[in-house]
Amino acid sequence: MIPIVLASVLIACAFGCGTPPIEPLTTRVVNGVDAKPHSWPWQISLQYERDGEWRHTCGGSLIASNWVMTAAHCINPSLSYRVFVGKHNLVETEEGSQAIIPEKLVVHEKWNPIFVAFGNDIALIKLSEHVTLTDHVQLGCIPAAGTVLDNQYPCYITGWGRVYTGGPIADNLQQALMPVVDHATCSKPDWWGIALRTTMVCAGGDGIVAGCNGDSGGPLNCKNPEGVWEVHGIASFVSGLGCNYVKKPTVFTRVSNFNDWIDQAMMSN
Repeated sequence: MIPIVLASVLIACAFGCGTPPIEPLTTRVVNGVDAKPHSWPWQISLQYERDGEWRHTCGGSLIASNWVMTAAHCINPSLSYRVFVGKHNLVETEEGSQAIIPEKLVVHEKWNPIFVAFGNDIALIKLSEHVTLTDHVQLGCIPAAGTVLDNQYPCYITGWGRVYTGGPIADNLQQALMPVVDHATCSKPDWWGIALRTTMVCAGGDGIVAGCNGDSGGPLNCKNPEGVWEVHGIASFVSGLGCNYVKKPTVFTRVSNFNDWIDQAMMSN
């Protein structure tokens, strides 16, 4: 185990992470807004091919120069994917953005697509080439193992998901302030109840701001006391009643529960 842990530490130290050259806007907006272009430079767009066109399906986070972290439910082995790094607007050609074909898809072995609430909604994508880190393409930080954020800790969801339930996906990357809801609150019967596991983290739930279809796999970004952004969550699921249903916060895979799995998957593939 020691060599694996050291390897992940060396990756982070060698490349640096969580300190975007273009600082994101962190005003306490109520609704989602366009992000400052390239201010979340680890955010990627996962796209699949259909009828000769590439279509955005999920978000994800670049965590090493050739590894992306996303949600297991975003991966369908029968589809052809590409990972777009350095994007802000999905419909425009942008200098410095790059589409890369995956070399390997690694889905958590305990993921069950029939029972999403069982958890383990995490996957890694090994890219077929290393990306060049620039002001527009940077690595996201993984939080320390076991880290659990306090209730109402300020975090930001980012993604190109639907701008409202049933609506269109966004052209420009969106961001929204979504404070953490602690497990004691989010597991109450009138919240998520027994569907919420300790391997998950909730954010939002005010009935106004939420993740939605297309945000899946993307990061919940939270700044640590040292001023470094960490990816604490992977967008996993929302209520079937609607994306922004009150007392049904967006549920994320809690990244700090899967540090060992991430290390082992990267080292063995």
